[in-house]
Amino acid sequence: MTTNNLLLLEIFISASIGIYLISTLKTNNNNKVYVNKNGDKEFEKLQKLKDIRLTEPFTEKSRPQSFEEIFGQEKAIKALKAAICSPNPQNVIIYGPPGVGKTAAARLVLKDAKTKKYSPFKSDAKFVEIDATTVRFDERGIADPLIGSVHDPIYQGAGPLGVAGIPQPKPGAVTKAHGGILFIDEIGELHSIEMNKLLKVLEDRKVFLDSAYYNSLDNNVPEYIRDIFDNGLPADFRLIGATTRSPEEICPALRSRCVEIFFRALFPEEIKLLAKSSVKKIKMEIENEAVDLISEYATNGRDTVNLIQLSAGISINEDRNIITKKHVQWVIENGQYIKRIHRKIHVKPEIGSVNGLAVYGANIGTIMEIEATAHLIDRGKGQLKITGIVEKEEITSGNKKLIKSSTAKCSVENVITVLENLFKIPCSKYNIHVNFPSGMPVDGPSAGISIATAIYSAIKNVYINNEIAMTGELSINGRVKAVGGISAKIQAAKKAGAKKVIIPKENWEEKFQFINDIEIITSETLDEVINFSIMDDVEDSKVESNRILSAKALD
Repeated sequence: MTTNNLLLLEIFISASIGIYLISTLKTNNNNKVYVNKNGDKEFEKLQKLKDIRLTEPFTEKSRPQSFEEIFGQEKAIKALKAAICSPNPQNVIIYGPPGVGKTAAARLVLKDAKTKKYSPFKSDAKFVEIDATTVRFDERGIADPLIGSVHDPIYQGAGPLGVAGIPQPKPGAVTKAHGGILFIDEIGELHSIEMNKLLKVLEDRKVFLDSAYYNSLDNNVPEYIRDIFDNGLPADFRLIGATTRSPEEICPALRSRCVEIFFRALFPEEIKLLAKSSVKKIKMEIENEAVDLISEYATNGRDTVNLIQLSAGISINEDRNIITKKHVQWVIENGQYIKRIHRKIHVKPEIGSVNGLAVYGANIGTIMEIEATAHLIDRGKGQLKITGIVEKEEITSGNKKLIKSSTAKCSVENVITVLENLFKIPCSKYNIHVNFPSGMPVDGPSAGISIATAIYSAIKNVYINNEIAMTGELSINGRVKAVGGISAKIQAAKKAGAKKVIIPKENWEEKFQFINDIEIITSETLDEVINFSIMDDVEDSKVESNRILSAKALD
């Protein structure tokens, strides 16, 4: 009886297991059929979405297809080719305002490099592009699209390897760009943690990933994962970073590893060429007056393309094939575009008014007007007023915020000391007002000689040559010290109509002697600057003396 019971129990258990296996198999088959059917439906939907295509956007049509279509950047492109299209390509940082062709040039330079026999870039070298402003990473190491990450087995979706307790490395952009170019747009916005990781990758040319779940003695770990953790992921690429920030705002450690190349702002003549080229690509025509109007309002390539795109849309809706001045005018008014300001030198000499020079943004030069008045007082101590600038400036970079005092105010105070000590001018007996009417941040130190010349002119009541522009820092001993952005400042002076530019002697370069239509004058002392600037003969002048006054004469 016992044996029979055991046999019946064994038969029952076997039948139960069989029924369970059949049920499980049937369920799996049903799930598989459902998954397949559902997958087929979703794939069909995806295919229908792929079949829907609009026309190519105008911004893509107008994208430069050759270096010749990137206007105004011939020198920068030559430097970029020298850095990338060589047997030993370099990492590069491209500075420049938005919409002047930085990204387009980076794309084209890799194509050009692939055609060189001596280039290490192969025909299948990739151009991987990311935007530093949108790069996000997880501090736990779950996700890092730039450097790479590890999907540990504890996280959802780890898959079969995760079930086996094996961590899975996931390559980032630095590995995807292996053998090619990694282009990081707005690299100045990259998070400091990511920047430090990137610097390490540039140094090692590989990526090392860590995981607490990796065990080198685990025989279940696939060989490729073992190799990644032990030897790292390959990341031998060349970095091209683009930024609209100035060099001093970029991480010094990154700058030391890169060649720096500067793209400049587009001139109105280049905006016209770009406008005509863009219109030609959409097989339309444009009036010359419309092109002129675009050049007065557009400051870069994107502005130009946007103006043409909307103007072309209006023309097409009117069943026309030509863009007129009226079309562009309507778009400008509707879009509230601001007219490009062309700063020019003064028409005639003035007392207390100097054409200073400044650099703003990504190495863009401009004329910076500086005004000064001085009134002798009967008694007491005079007052010093400085207007047109803020007393303090807030600078935000990444997660850091810096409040700094105005350097222009310090420069004016420094100038007063120089005039009193070296030129024996009793500035304390005058109410002196210095104004910066240009409406832009003032780099005080480089405006030193300009401020000094303006105050000197106001106190001595003598005229300043309106055809001279100047830049230079002034030491407390009256020496003219070197400043930055000289080339950009000279171009700005030339464009503004200046005939002469005074620069520090320390900034002189041989190339300046080949600049046409403008004379470059070097100076070592403020005395020389004033002698060059003050006019000794001005028509219809009511001043008593317009002689050039030197320090000795003032004594």
